[in-house]
Amino acid sequence: MGPTPEEAEHARLILLWGTNTLTSNPHLWPALRRAREAGAKLVAIDPIRTRTAAQCDLHLPICPGTDAALALGMMHLIFRNGLEDRDYLERHTVGWEMLRERVREWTPGRTAEVTGLEVEQIMDLAHQYGTIRPSFVRVNYGMQRHAGGGMAIRTVSLLPAVVGAWRDVGGGATLSTSGAFRANRAALERPDWIPTGTRTINMIRLGDALTLDDAGVGGPPVKAMVVYNSNPAAVAPDLGKVKAVSAATICLPWCWSTSRPIRRITPIAVLPATTQLEHWDVHTSYGHLYVTLNRPSIARVGDSLPNSEIFRRLAARMGMDDPAFADSDLELIRQALDTDHPHMQGITLERLLEESYVRLNVPRPFAPYADPERFNTPSGKIQIHAPELEKLGLDPLPGYTPPAESGETAPDHARRFPLMLLSPPEHQFLNSTFVNIPSLNKAAGRAQAAAAPERGSGARHPGWGPGAGVERPR
Repeated sequence: MGPTPEEAEHARLILLWGTNTLTSNPHLWPALRRAREAGAKLVAIDPIRTRTAAQCDLHLPICPGTDAALALGMMHLIFRNGLEDRDYLERHTVGWEMLRERVREWTPGRTAEVTGLEVEQIMDLAHQYGTIRPSFVRVNYGMQRHAGGGMAIRTVSLLPAVVGAWRDVGGGATLSTSGAFRANRAALERPDWIPTGTRTINMIRLGDALTLDDAGVGGPPVKAMVVYNSNPAAVAPDLGKVKAVSAATICLPWCWSTSRPIRRITPIAVLPATTQLEHWDVHTSYGHLYVTLNRPSIARVGDSLPNSEIFRRLAARMGMDDPAFADSDLELIRQALDTDHPHMQGITLERLLEESYVRLNVPRPFAPYADPERFNTPSGKIQIHAPELEKLGLDPLPGYTPPAESGETAPDHARRFPLMLLSPPEHQFLNSTFVNIPSLNKAAGRAQAAAAPERGSGARHPGWGPGAGVERPR
């Protein structure tokens, strides 16, 4: 949980960290404009000078994958200069003293060397973050997509605890507000139906699961698969293995896709799913605190069916006669809202049918970690030191894990392949969605690749770094 646009406009320092807000989070921007009109400073931390970075007061063109290093360098300066909120750390966190010791090595010089930023930029950012309140950090999913991404998100998101930013309305950090929504997922997912010993396969291992025998996936190759709301032939890692299944069709005697066909995997039955405009649903959110009822606004097109109806029919065909399979979509919504969590109190299907959307039962404004009795962690506090991670063989403290193929991790490989690919979404599209609309394709223009100059060369590309133009190269 974290600040929403309703709270973010109260912030006076806003760090847009790894997020192109104008493209991928536009409903936040009006709140940020109101914050700026009230005196807030906007800082973009992004390797690319996006249209968002160009609209901010300051753009820090960090080297890709070094976000955690910058956060550690900021913590070093905050502790060194006595800008930490000692009271908040002692009352609401575990392990802050160990963090203070760890960040001693992250001097401004070392941080600058790793991140590619100037020492003065790092020192100024740390001072502002330690002295301006409320301070709000918006992180997004792009910065986590490398081998050190999980640690990067963890380290950056602990900054508010160090300076006590959670105390303030509009202070803290937000990746997603989805943690505030506590629907009755067990009623929908029915974990009680899963037989003991059933495998759970991480989707990033799909290629292995389809082709290998017990190679880290706990059993023989998968022989049948139902795919919905995904397109693994476009998004799964190790596409070579995923697509290799096409050469041995016996691996997948049947595969259903309720969105797009999985290319080249045959035989395949493609069942057309309805769009959001054609079925009942209930929505939570990444970026606000409202439960929203989705009503069908048009009749179903052609033979399309909601995913729920496809599963009902599959269950009937397979002889599964539990009465739960007869539940309608509206009944499923009713079950999802049937929970005793305090955030959901007063939110019912009947109320949504009358009002269409209802705010969660939380205070307004919402400052979830200002002075909580207990956090949703094993210790009941913010776990700067997390023994549970140590048991998994992971670093229990915040740290910096470089990208897997960077010069720090694999110098020989990096010398052979010195370029790092970034593929931010086009402003006109939602990943691959809407690419079939001619007007948007025309607006986006031809796809382009831009090569950034080597650090220290003194050259600058108009789409990268300080002095860059407004538009990002496509």
